[in-house]
Amino acid sequence: MMKKLNYVLIFVFVSLIFCSTAMAHKVNLFAYAEGGKIFTESYFPDGRPVEGGKVLVFDSQDKKLLEGVTDKKGLFSFNIPKVDDLNIVIEATMGHKNNYKLKKSEVEAGK
Repeated sequence: MMKKLNYVLIFVFVSLIFCSTAMAHKVNLFAYAEGGKIFTESYFPDGRPVEGGKVLVFDSQDKKLLEGVTDKKGLFSFNIPKVDDLNIVIEATMGHKNNYKLKKSEVEAGK
């Protein structure tokens, strides 16, 4: 019984280590349209902003419309380049990357 408990504890310990590591490498991105602009917010799970992250914006045909860089607060905004489904990508430090799909209806509502 004790041997089985040891295996379970080792499994739980190893699982926690890998879960923590995976969470540490994630980057979050949120975007919304308002007043003719698109606003983005990029941050790590611990709440730290993505400072100096590269933001790329693509249309529904995967054509790059523009790119920019997040500020010290992890923010980046730009004028709506096209009323279309937009794929907004954040490239943070050490190769961390994520994307946010902003639907055409959301872009149009924010015009």
